[in-house]
Amino acid sequence: MPTFETHTDANQHYQSGFANDFATEALPGALPIGRNSPQRAAYGLYAEQLSGTAFTAPRAHNRRSWLYRIRPGAVHKPFTRIPADMLRAKLVANFADVPPTPPNQLRWDPLAMPAAPTDFIDGWVTMAGNGAAESMSGCAIHLYAANRSMQDRFFYNTDGELLIVPQQGRLAIWTELGKLDVEPYEIAVIPRGVRFSVALPDGVARGYICENFGALMQLPDLGPIGSNGLANPRDFLTPQAAYEDREGSFELVTKMNGVLWRADIGHSPLDVVAWHGNYAPYKYDLRHFNTIGSISFDHPDPSIFLVLQSPSDTPGVDTIDFVIFPPRWLAAEDTFRPPWFHRNVASEFMGLVHGVYDAKAEGFVPGGASLHNCMSGHGPDAETFEKASAIDTSKPAKVDATMAFMIETRTLIKPTQFALETAQLQANYYECWQGLAKHFNPEQR
Repeated sequence: MPTFETHTDANQHYQSGFANDFATEALPGALPIGRNSPQRAAYGLYAEQLSGTAFTAPRAHNRRSWLYRIRPGAVHKPFTRIPADMLRAKLVANFADVPPTPPNQLRWDPLAMPAAPTDFIDGWVTMAGNGAAESMSGCAIHLYAANRSMQDRFFYNTDGELLIVPQQGRLAIWTELGKLDVEPYEIAVIPRGVRFSVALPDGVARGYICENFGALMQLPDLGPIGSNGLANPRDFLTPQAAYEDREGSFELVTKMNGVLWRADIGHSPLDVVAWHGNYAPYKYDLRHFNTIGSISFDHPDPSIFLVLQSPSDTPGVDTIDFVIFPPRWLAAEDTFRPPWFHRNVASEFMGLVHGVYDAKAEGFVPGGASLHNCMSGHGPDAETFEKASAIDTSKPAKVDATMAFMIETRTLIKPTQFALETAQLQANYYECWQGLAKHFNPEQR
């Protein structure tokens, strides 16, 4: 586990649990008792329901929260489109519109920090994805790089929920439902429609975003593993209610079908004094992941590293799997311990938060990314293969000081025009496998 000092504010209180039915108030008595929409809410507040699923979704899957706020979410001026020339790069929400997807293995260097003042929203660049926001199917994968806090500016995403993976720099995410302090090695999930603003305590920030157009992220079933292991529900943290009563000249930005729109708003939309429900932002510390592995032989499938999933309509097949490769012990004997060479029907987009990924000795660096699409052959590079083939496997070995992740989908992950043309794309990525020597000898087993 990393030993660096964490920066979580000791006075910042969270509610523990995954998709619990929470109840929290910043002023005593702000939550109505025994009802959701009283004729007159306490403190002169407005009651507003925020629904993340259809009203008639089964109870086990129904996600909604009741908010008690100073002004309803409808109070703002009309939206107007933000001109494309004011954006860092085109955002993509319909992947039928991107160039043909090459069958090559692809890898990118980290996104450079912007030279001009750029906040969290302006710093997005769409790298790849599939499906379309308008059909509520698939995902978009973005990188972000920012050097300025959002100033009197607020955002909500119409297209999907946002899974944010910081790689450099902390994020102070002020949402309608409370504050999330998120640092590298942690993730945050902001539901579709929740308004928020992001401050940068360290001045700069860089990382990854998986935008989920489909079914909400959930914890996977554990099957034969049993009742414990992987990501435990109690380690997911949702904020307590907190609000600001601030008036002035502010900007409300939203993304709808990949297009950014802005509206003038005369008050802070982070004015929810109390709320209850199970549709809320949350964060999770990846260092709390309880890793499962082999203690006999063979390297198990990467599904043992699954943190969150967005299920599809096919049982056992997800629209999105969010998988991590954290520090862990390797104990399998007479086994090639790194990930084996493989070709998958699923497609894999990988990122690296810290350290070195155990299947790639060089070239895959923190903040970078790789894409291995459906049936694209990939696996350890030549140096890793030779080293892993020669080590003594009678003793366990520790994979330490690392944190990589993978976004795996059941459909093709299509790189955008930006991703295929950017100088970040490593033209020589294929060379990492060209040094794999021929060891075949029919005379010797």
